[in-house]
Amino acid sequence: MKCVLDATVFFSDYPVSGECYTTPSVVAELVDLKSKCRYDLLVAAGLQVLLPDAHELSRIRATAEKTGDRPVISGTDCDVIALAGALGATLFTDDFAIQNVAADLGIAVQPLRQRAAKKIAWKYRCSGCGRYFKTDGECPVCGSNIKRKLK
Repeated sequence: MKCVLDATVFFSDYPVSGECYTTPSVVAELVDLKSKCRYDLLVAAGLQVLLPDAHELSRIRATAEKTGDRPVISGTDCDVIALAGALGATLFTDDFAIQNVAADLGIAVQPLRQRAAKKIAWKYRCSGCGRYFKTDGECPVCGSNIKRKLK
């Protein structure tokens, strides 16, 4: 089985096998000794570090915008989703935003230590006047914060 590993795999002792891949941005997040040692072990077992395709990344960003996860999804998150999509691999992660975007794209996800995320749709509501908007930020009407809420 092909699998793409998010940083969570390196911070835990979750067992992985098969063809494993990750991205350079995930490797850059590994700063503690335990995660670096885990990375070294997986590289010795055949882990490959690949860059995601630029076209696939733009598709991921558009989907994250559609699902409402764009404000909370990082570049590294987009990288692992894009790589999993391009390889037709299962994505190993506990990140709910990653799982939500991946589910919308039909990418298989394997949660590690937490339950699988349910598909979520977000809306953005002003905490002052209650108006709804397409993104978070500052309300142009009353100046209060616009916050992300479940639909």
